[in-house]
Amino acid sequence: MNKYTLRQSMILFMAAAIWGVAFVAQSVGMDYVGPYTFIAARNVIALLVLLPWVVLTDRNRRKKGEQGRQKEDHRSLLTGGICCGICLFAASTLQQFGMKYTTVGKAGFITAMYLVLVPIFGIFLKKKTGVRVWIAVAVASAGLYLLCITKGDFDLQRGDIYILGCAAVFALHILVVDHFSPLVDGVKLSCVQFVTNAVLGTVMMLLFEKPGIADVSAAWLPILYAGALSSGVGYTFQIIGQKGMNPTAASLILSLESVISVLAGWLLLHQTLTVRELSGCALAFAAIILVQLPAKET
Repeated sequence: MNKYTLRQSMILFMAAAIWGVAFVAQSVGMDYVGPYTFIAARNVIALLVLLPWVVLTDRNRRKKGEQGRQKEDHRSLLTGGICCGICLFAASTLQQFGMKYTTVGKAGFITAMYLVLVPIFGIFLKKKTGVRVWIAVAVASAGLYLLCITKGDFDLQRGDIYILGCAAVFALHILVVDHFSPLVDGVKLSCVQFVTNAVLGTVMMLLFEKPGIADVSAAWLPILYAGALSSGVGYTFQIIGQKGMNPTAASLILSLESVISVLAGWLLLHQTLTVRELSGCALAFAAIILVQLPAKET
């Protein structure tokens, strides 16, 4: 492994670590504020983190005499950012509600199932899906059964259903990002999606929640972590780290988020999983790895 690849891998691992610990921040934050308040606040903070970088980057480009993108790119930026923001808002909402009824570790592993769902959804975009993917789906299903159906029957817990929905929407989000990211600047795309997320979160907050200043103040640390680090720094690290990296290797590193979420829940919140649930985690993680392995060349 050369120095560049090692550096990019470390950046991606830091993104995975930030996102894994963010499940703890989301869980703790929900003790003080509602889901929509948390979403609105974290996205406002994410914007405050990213905007200075955008301003400095544009200023450096002007100094170097580089020309900006044309109008059609601005249209793609706005359209893509709004579409990404809507998907991210839906996924974040389901995740926040799910965090009220399940543990950090389970939420982390179930959310990571989007890595299995992405190639399945790609079928509708006429992308080939091999036998290996269907094997991964079967393994993931077995893992989710052990992880979610804790009593051996078919009674899914409310939080598990929310997080499963979150994973499905995150899969859609990845496909939308994959479509628009080659057309526009990645950081600016993140900014537009954060604006969309913040606006939608604020509207829903005003309609369904009545957050008090004392409640928001009590949740300042989880909100700050989720906004500044998970959203602002985490997504930025992903964009930087993936540059010049093999997509499969990058996805494998980012999927460590699920492992870190379990460790974070255990260390910080003293949440434990049963042997049955740990077995489900192992199968789910195996499916994540399997679906991202490169296909053999024929």
